[in-house]
Amino acid sequence: MFHYEAVCYHCKKVFKVYEGSPKYKIVKEKKTKMFCCEDCDHKIRLAAIKNFFR
Repeated sequence: MFHYEAVCYHCKKVFKVYEGSPKYKIVKEKKTKMFCCEDCDHKIRLAAIKNFFR
């Protein structure tokens, strides 16, 4: 199975993006230079939802 390694812009850790995941195509084509791991992505999404309902 193919994978790419990217650096999370939030926590600065290296994470792997495996073929078939939604982020794989974005990392492969490098449409953006800032990538976010699954853990940080989930934390950011929860924080946005909490702030939306205030």
